[in-house]
Amino acid sequence: MMGKKEKENNKLYYYGFSLSERIPKDHPLRVIKKAIDFKFVSKEVKDKYGRKGNVSVPPPIILKMMFLLFFYNVSSERELMRTIPLRLDWLWFLGYDIDDEVPHHSVLSKARKKWGKELFYKFFIKIVEQCVECGLVDGDKLFVDSTLVDANASIDSVVDKESPKRYLDERYRELEEKLEEKEDRYVSTTDPDSGYVKHGRSKAKPRYKEHRGVDGRFGVITASIVSSGTVDDGAMFEPLVDMHEDTTKIKVETGVGDSKYGIADNYLICKERGIKPHFQDLKSTQEKGGKRRGIFPSDKFEYDEETDTFICPAKKRLSRRSHDIKRHRVKYVSRKEDCNACSFRSECTKSESGVRTVDRLERQEEINEMRLETLSKSSRRDLKKRWSLMERSFADGKNQHDLKKARWRELWRVQIQEWMISAVQNIRILINHTYLDAESGQMAKKKPEKGKLSPVNLYLILILVKIWLSFKKNTNIFKYAN
Repeated sequence: MMGKKEKENNKLYYYGFSLSERIPKDHPLRVIKKAIDFKFVSKEVKDKYGRKGNVSVPPPIILKMMFLLFFYNVSSERELMRTIPLRLDWLWFLGYDIDDEVPHHSVLSKARKKWGKELFYKFFIKIVEQCVECGLVDGDKLFVDSTLVDANASIDSVVDKESPKRYLDERYRELEEKLEEKEDRYVSTTDPDSGYVKHGRSKAKPRYKEHRGVDGRFGVITASIVSSGTVDDGAMFEPLVDMHEDTTKIKVETGVGDSKYGIADNYLICKERGIKPHFQDLKSTQEKGGKRRGIFPSDKFEYDEETDTFICPAKKRLSRRSHDIKRHRVKYVSRKEDCNACSFRSECTKSESGVRTVDRLERQEEINEMRLETLSKSSRRDLKKRWSLMERSFADGKNQHDLKKARWRELWRVQIQEWMISAVQNIRILINHTYLDAESGQMAKKKPEKGKLSPVNLYLILILVKIWLSFKKNTNIFKYAN
């Protein structure tokens, strides 16, 4: 017999109703509410509130709201506040009841301005520390890379500081003094902290850049620094190392990065700090492509310390020409007469002047020593792992938490966004690889299930099966041939 819904009568009172009972036992917010300490914020921002006046929304609730904003990738803070009364799990997580009034969305922006970015860095650190305590971080090897983040500003806001037309833009005149401090030629009047950057086939637009350090064990993000989109990746290697050691309290022994990090300054940093540089060497990469492709690399030129000259493959000498004090670099140049008469000329230079130049850096011997480390087997193995590890980390941030676009303007606000996204990604790693111990109330690392193959072992088995099938196929071919 088919049932029918009786006429609706809205109840005035609900007895025995509990929000907690409506939330599934395996809901991720249940674990997060018990495992993550949001209450610490009250102590941290205590001095930023007065003793009189209107009573504010409790700081832990504000921080939880910001967490929900990124954890569920809500499009805006207005949308977040509209959705909270409709979600029983969010109400329970925030400590609200179904008839409690949700605050205005402006409390979030006011709190960010009042608290400053330091509070969000401390929240990021606390999550990393929990990951370390649960054994999810090795810490001695740091993988680094960067990704561009579209600024919350349009292309129309960009002005050319060298064009007279800039004075026709009223926004430029208002910000002229601040914009003059920037070295970039093109700047956005809407968000001057961003940089005007072209990426791939897309048009140049205002962008930021997030520089990220990731641990290799489970992909925990241990360092996150936001800069203008025009900042070189290589210049951010040491700050990432410093932040990693600050968040994990573990010294970096190996740094892994692509050719953007394989520069002389970083080799010297690694030498001074006792770090193995597992980089793609920038100099070697440049010599294999572009204008230097197909000509003798610089390591084919032998340095003579007694005469302070280089000897080319044709046994001619390159003399010292100039010294760039700022870049700690000395330039050596061949004689035009020697190059014109040389049979190796086409293999040695493509310069219009017809001569070959070779640079020598100060502390070149130490740099060469570090470059040798980049050729090791362990370095090549780490570089392969770095590509998949960093791509996975950034892809997860972009797909799940909209890392590719800045929600707010100005560098300090975008930095808050990236610390929150990194913290949320780490929390997801934390709850996926740990469990909440009922007795201690602490998070503990999950033990591998018996009889379950690890990804590494499964990969090895697949390789062996492939080899066996190939061998069997070749054996059958010989059998039929005979």
